[in-house]
Amino acid sequence: MRLIDLLSRGMIVTIQLFVLTLILAIPLGLIISFGRRSKSRIINGIAGIYISIMRGTPLMLQLVVVYFGPYYIFGGKIDRFAAAVIAFALNYAAYFAEIYRGGIESIPKGQYEAGEVLGFTKIQVFFKIVLPQVVKRILPAISNEVITLVKDTALVTTIGVAEMFRAAQSEASRVASIEPLFVAGVFYYIMNLIVAQLFALAEKKLNYYR
Repeated sequence: MRLIDLLSRGMIVTIQLFVLTLILAIPLGLIISFGRRSKSRIINGIAGIYISIMRGTPLMLQLVVVYFGPYYIFGGKIDRFAAAVIAFALNYAAYFAEIYRGGIESIPKGQYEAGEVLGFTKIQVFFKIVLPQVVKRILPAISNEVITLVKDTALVTTIGVAEMFRAAQSEASRVASIEPLFVAGVFYYIMNLIVAQLFALAEKKLNYYR
């Protein structure tokens, strides 16, 4: 079917955007959370301002700025898909950073002290003792953000990226029917079901931290 074929091609772009955003935003969010917890007022302040801007302005606006900004500032162009990945990664990194920060600060200080008593360095204590517990605690919050990300990918139609929702819109206009949009909704729902199931499985695997 023409509709399924169009949506399938659009879904590939959606999945690529989704995966690349997570690959970039998850580690970037951790780095920003370190900055937010830094004892340096400058680093802490910069991280705080970044998070405030990313969380306080619409993702759609950020997409437009990332895509059109280089043209108006430098006179150059940036690929639409690349602009979408950058905007999404920067936006979601801010949300992940606050989730990380909350998780890290929820770990009792005794955990750090116990690790140091065992002869671990601060870095070893964090990655071997603290981080696994943080991951367990923040998984539900991360799951919510990831599910939101699946739906937010539809926003890239703002800068003309031909993902699944844009394909559905175009087909709906061509056939003068909402059926393509309904089918696209089913596709998004299935994707979110898969994501939810994967996170539920991950939570079960981490139950040994209880």
